[in-house]
Amino acid sequence: MSFSGWAELLAGGLITGGIYALVAIGLNLQYGLMRIMNISHGEFLMLGAFATWWAHTALGVSPLLFMPIAFLLLMALGMAVHWLCFRQVAARAPNVDVFEARSLMVGFGLMFLVQNTALLVWGGDLRGYDYLADPVQVGEMRFTANKLVLFGVALALSLVLIALLKLTLLGKAVRALMQSPTGAQLVGINTKRLHPLMFGIGLGLSGVAGSLLSMTYEISPSMGEPYTVTALIVITLGGFGSIAGSLVGGLLLGVVEALGMHFTSPSLKMLLSYAVFIGVLIWRPNGLFSRK
Repeated sequence: MSFSGWAELLAGGLITGGIYALVAIGLNLQYGLMRIMNISHGEFLMLGAFATWWAHTALGVSPLLFMPIAFLLLMALGMAVHWLCFRQVAARAPNVDVFEARSLMVGFGLMFLVQNTALLVWGGDLRGYDYLADPVQVGEMRFTANKLVLFGVALALSLVLIALLKLTLLGKAVRALMQSPTGAQLVGINTKRLHPLMFGIGLGLSGVAGSLLSMTYEISPSMGEPYTVTALIVITLGGFGSIAGSLVGGLLLGVVEALGMHFTSPSLKMLLSYAVFIGVLIWRPNGLFSRK
């Protein structure tokens, strides 16, 4: 393979990894802060994708213009879900371990509820539309414009969120809660306001990821579940609670999948991901980028 061929292969992996990172950051924010393993995370990505598809095909709204709306809609929905479901579970759980187990079961229930509601509303057919599908030449590499937009937006949002967590007072409060929930509450951090806000932001990021995916791939009510699994693999790679680790882990997994499918078969994509997942759990159970 020529140098341009290798470069295009690696770039394609990074583009895929960008969306992995964005989905994983939203899920990691929920688990690292609140210990909510939201197994239904991908279903809200699917809602963002269908909302964007409907806005573009029925109303003629550009997916790029609708993206902030998708974020706000999913954020508001996420805050409502937290208030209706996870806040109630937390209030009745005697300890963190029980809360994690119960929240996992709630997540499974939400996954089936959202997925089957989408089936009733939109049916099981694949949906899609053409948007920025023209090829773009980057050096000797060729990509469709929508995939370049996908990577650029996903990477920019990930970096902005990391910067907010590092540089703002809100970010310091979030990081304090991730490191020591009890200590953070003792110094006056209001978890009753912060938890639903961060849960909503996590689902808002999944809505943006769905909007980006709707521009490049066909969508269906069952599209979210594989992205939840992939997000869990990325979080394992980067370390639970590490937002920067999720970004690096997502990009790394995208490259590993691209190289693995090139040398083996595209049908082995999930097998490659699970192999990476098991290997990291065995050799670095705290994640590749965790700090002692």
